[in-house]
Amino acid sequence: MTQENIEKVLAELNALDCKTEKEVEQARVRFLGKKGEITALFEEFRSVDGDQKRLFGRPLNELKQKAVARIEELKAGVQDGGAEESKEDLSMPGQQYELGSRHPVSIVRQQIVDIFRKFGYDVAEGPEIEDDYHVFEALNFPPNHPARDMQDTFFVSAGHLNPLLLRTHTSSVQVRSMESMPLPIRVICPGRVFRNEAISARAHCIFHQVEGLYVDENVTFADLKQAILLFAREMFGADAQIRMRPSFFPFTEPSAEVDVSCNICHGKGCNICKGTGWLEIMGCGMVDPNVLEASGIDSKKYSGFAFGMGIERIAMLKWQVNDLRHYFENDLRFLHEFESATEV
Repeated sequence: MTQENIEKVLAELNALDCKTEKEVEQARVRFLGKKGEITALFEEFRSVDGDQKRLFGRPLNELKQKAVARIEELKAGVQDGGAEESKEDLSMPGQQYELGSRHPVSIVRQQIVDIFRKFGYDVAEGPEIEDDYHVFEALNFPPNHPARDMQDTFFVSAGHLNPLLLRTHTSSVQVRSMESMPLPIRVICPGRVFRNEAISARAHCIFHQVEGLYVDENVTFADLKQAILLFAREMFGADAQIRMRPSFFPFTEPSAEVDVSCNICHGKGCNICKGTGWLEIMGCGMVDPNVLEASGIDSKKYSGFAFGMGIERIAMLKWQVNDLRHYFENDLRFLHEFESATEV
């Protein structure tokens, strides 16, 4: 080992001119790597005599420090230069981000709300976790009434007189409206409901409803029929017709199921309406006097009608969707089909 070896390596370090990060890394390996020139000098230093160690020890350490500093300097220079070269042009237009769209269930819900608002209905909302009284008892469901078996319920708490549960219909909001609002009452109650049902193309444990209520003096079944006919023509087209079939609901009497003429075949019969020319859209009826009395309304002076429909059901009929599960899977291919479906 000689002083000339150390000075030679130092001169080579000072003469380094790296243009890229790759060249800087190659220089680091050349001088400081396991087989680098400075590493080799330290290996050689181990075998020199004691007097020689005192002579070359300090210069070797200084050489290594200078090599590390030189490599860092080169690395910083390359990074600064790269940043300067890739500097963005601030005069260029900004990056455009793809905007999301409304969910088809939200679209139909808003369309239904807008239609009934034109008819003078207000929107009422209530809690999704309800008590047994507002979901069942106040709606003419006695504790052991077989009609309770029509709806499989998710109970949050049980074992006491008024257990908590996930509401099975938004009729509970109608009860709360009758308890708190001044007469006359004209409201629609949109919201999410829950039933313990097996998930399939036609059923789900979570779905959405819109229910309507009108209570006033001299309200008749004819008023109910006209309100539903107007809704059907606003939603499905000016040529839509409706028919009512007798049915049963504990909270209305008389009760009916409502069908609308198929908007695909216009009543002629197709695979959507199964050849009948009709599509079921909702249930309805005149509010049972027991329900009015339970909410403190004089059933001898006032009468009313109520109706309820599934939002997913209306959306399926409107857009011919054949599987209810599509609404909950967040498949972007499905959701993108409704980006322009905003008009009623």
